[in-house]
Amino acid sequence: MTVREIHLLGSPVLRQRADEVGAVDGEIRQLVKDLFDTMHGDNGIGLAANQIGIARRVAVVQTEDDDAVVLIDPMIVEREGKIRGEEGCLSIPDIFADVDRAARVVVETTTVENERVRVEANDLASRAIQHEIDHLDGVLFLDHLSPLKRRMLLKKWRKLRKGETGYLKKVSAEAGAPARF
Repeated sequence: MTVREIHLLGSPVLRQRADEVGAVDGEIRQLVKDLFDTMHGDNGIGLAANQIGIARRVAVVQTEDDDAVVLIDPMIVEREGKIRGEEGCLSIPDIFADVDRAARVVVETTTVENERVRVEANDLASRAIQHEIDHLDGVLFLDHLSPLKRRMLLKKWRKLRKGETGYLKKVSAEAGAPARF
């Protein structure tokens, strides 16, 4: 089990568009395992590689015990409907806001076996997948908010971080913590 540190808001890698993976190899398979370990260790339901400091187009999502989704070089090919719901982020702890997303998405992605497949997701899984693909594009959920709401939440973030330095967070499981992406 390898749990990595999570990059926090302000870390440049979070604003970087991640590089394509291409062919899946042992390094990428290990990255997928590390992403799941880190996500579970911090009570998340999604995590992108750039959140652990690796600018590659790899992310994982798991909204239920048995529906793990691996996203390698993902591309949304269909969007349908609209849902509004609260989002948080492992890279921006304790900050939450309502965000509009497609209610249903179909994503073309590569599996760890190096096969290109399509994955359909609805509701929370759809929201989490869109959130993680945004991360791979250097976009944060805060970017979907109005300028006023974003400013308010950034002010709250600065207040929460007062006196703290650096952009890395050690991961430790917190029982009962709310699920975040």
